[in-house]
This record gives sequence, structure tokens and C-alpha cells, in this order.
Amino acid sequence: MTLSGCILLASALFATGVYGLLTRRQLIAVLLSVELMANAANLSFVAFAHFRGGPAAQTFALFAIALTVAEVAVGLALVMLLYRTYGQTQVDTAREMKG
Repeated sequence: MTLSGCILLASALFATGVYGLLTRRQLIAVLLSVELMANAANLSFVAFAHFRGGPAAQTFALFAIALTVAEVAVGLALVMLLYRTYGQTQVDTAREMKG
């Protein structure tokens, strides 16, 4: 696979994540879309590191994955709190919590 093929794949994953982010109403699906976009960015970092040399981008991608895992843990905790409070996980319900 070439660099342009990897970037094309990352672009397709990112576009799919943006589409999911804009069209979904369930918070779990929104979180999955954000994860897909983050993984597309990580794929492009690793592709550039592989084809252009240097381990810096791979190290950055590893830290980005760790931050993404922390973000998912916090996001799932918020979704669980929202479900316990309102009994549903719609995006509109989260807007009501603003106060």
C-alpha cells in the first residue's frame, strides 16, 4: 500500500465519522463517530511515519490513542449518568442538562 492509499483510507474513515457525527441522535453512536475520526487521524500519523521515516509520528499516535481511551471513559460515564437521570441517551436530552 502506498502513502496516497493510506491517506485516502484515512480520509474515507474521517468522512464516515463526520457523517455519523452529524446524522446520529444516540450519544453512543456520536462517541463511536468521534472515535472513528480520531483513528483516521492516527492512521495518517502512522502512515506518514512509515513512509517518511522517523518514529516521532508513531509515538504521537500512541499518545493520541491513550488520550482517546481516556476520552471514551469519560464520555461513557457521562452517557451512563444521562441514562440514569433521564432514562434515554438522545442528544436532545443532553442539551436539557445545560440548565
